[in-house]
Amino acid sequence: MILELIKDYALFLAKTATIALAIFLVLRGVATIWRHQRRISPRKIRVKKLNRHYEHLRDAIKDEMLSEHERKKAAKERRKQRKAEKKKAKSGPQPEKKKIFVLSFKGDILASAVGSLREEVTAVLTVAKPSDEVVVRLESAGGTVNSYGLAASQLLRLKRKNIPLTVLVDKVAASGGYLMACVADRILAAPFAVVGSIGVVSEVPNFNRLLKRHDIDYELITAGEYKRTLTMFGENTEKGRKKFIEQLEDVHAIFKAFLKENRAQVEIATVATGEYWHGRRALDLKLVDELISSDDYLFAASENSDIYEVEYKIPETFREKLISGLTKSLSQALHSLWSRIEKQSFV
Repeated sequence: MILELIKDYALFLAKTATIALAIFLVLRGVATIWRHQRRISPRKIRVKKLNRHYEHLRDAIKDEMLSEHERKKAAKERRKQRKAEKKKAKSGPQPEKKKIFVLSFKGDILASAVGSLREEVTAVLTVAKPSDEVVVRLESAGGTVNSYGLAASQLLRLKRKNIPLTVLVDKVAASGGYLMACVADRILAAPFAVVGSIGVVSEVPNFNRLLKRHDIDYELITAGEYKRTLTMFGENTEKGRKKFIEQLEDVHAIFKAFLKENRAQVEIATVATGEYWHGRRALDLKLVDELISSDDYLFAASENSDIYEVEYKIPETFREKLISGLTKSLSQALHSLWSRIEKQSFV
C-alpha cells in the first residue's frame, strides 16, 4: 500500500515537473521574442492633428442625423472641399496659422513620464516658433523632489526659447505637480481641479523597539556626521530628527523661491502652507489664471489654430513595467487615502 502511494506521488511529481518545465520554456520563448522585438522596434514619436479629430466627430454626428441620400451628398461635398483645399495649398504660400503643440504628462511618485516629456519637448523645439504655443495637459499629485524638479526643468526649456507655455489642469496639479505648473505663462484649471499643496513631506517608519523586543541588534555605521539623520531600524536621536527637519525646511524654501521666481503674482506666505484648493479657490489665490477644462480650451482654439498632439513612446522592459505598475498603484492608493482623510471625496 505504501509503495503504491510512493509510486503515485512520484508520478505526480514527474507530471508537475514536466508541466512546470513546459511553462518555463514557453515563457522563456515569449521573453526572447519580446526582447528581440524591443531591439528592432525603434522608439516612436506619434503626432496627431486634433483638428481632424474634431472634424471626424462632427461628421460622424451629422451623418447619423441625415438620410442615406443626404449622407451621400454630404460625403461628396466633403471630398470636393478637401480637393479644393489641396489645390489651394499647391497654388502658392498660404497665410500661416498659429500652431499649438499638445503634450500630456500624467505623473506618478517618481515622475516616470519625464523620459517621454524630455523627448517631446526636444521634438517641439525643432519646429516651434515664438508665435506658436505649447500646451501641457498635466495631472499629478506630486512625488520625489529631484524627479519633479527635472520635469519642471524640461518645461523651462520652452520658456527659454520664448515659446508661450500653457498648462491645463483637469484633475490635480499638487506639490511636485504644481512645481511643474508654475513654470507656465498661464495655468488653466477645471472648476474642481485640485491645486496647491506647496509643501514638503517625508514619512519614515521606525522598527527599533520591535527589534529590541525580540533581542535583535541593528548596527548602522556611517562616516560623516549627518550621513544618516533618521533611520528605519536604528534608534533615532533628537539631533538627527532636528537635522532631518532642517533639510525638509530647506527643500521647502527652495520650492517657495522657485514659485516666486516663476509666478510672482502669488502671495507666497498665504499659499505655501501645504494646503490644497479646488479650482475656484485657487483662482482667488492667483494659483491659476482661468477656469476652463482642457477640452473646452483646445476645441475653441481649433477654430483658428492647427493643433498637434505630440506623444513619445519609450518601450519598457518587464522590470520597468513592473515598477511603473507598482508605483502607479501606490500613487493612486495614497491619493485615494488622502482624499478620504480630508473628507473631500465624492465616493
